[in-house]
Amino acid sequence: MMRLPRAIYVATEPVNLHLSFDRLAGIIRQQFGGEPRGEALFVFHNRRGTHVKCLWHDRSGYCILYKRLDRGVYRIPLAIPAGATHVAVSCRELDLLMQGIDRRALRAARRTVQARAKTHRPTQN
Repeated sequence: MMRLPRAIYVATEPVNLHLSFDRLAGIIRQQFGGEPRGEALFVFHNRRGTHVKCLWHDRSGYCILYKRLDRGVYRIPLAIPAGATHVAVSCRELDLLMQGIDRRALRAARRTVQARAKTHRPTQN
């Protein structure tokens, strides 16, 4: 059974996704100052935000997940500290990112549903 690491990092800058295992691991070492064989999953994206590639080590070798959305673009986390090469995200945020769901759109949709629920309360007889 494949187990994903708990620590998840998303690159803040686009990466050439033609790169494979060793070159992505080199980026993690050189630009992120991280250890690609550690307990972390690293998410890379292309310039247009249409593709992502995840790299992690599962104790027996590197694993890559490469995904392209049918429509839309990936929303890279907006809360990026100045000069950061990568940001940590939660499992839930990774799930939303991999679905191409923009957290701002989710918040707006939630507010709309709540507003409708307040204005359309059923009357009791």
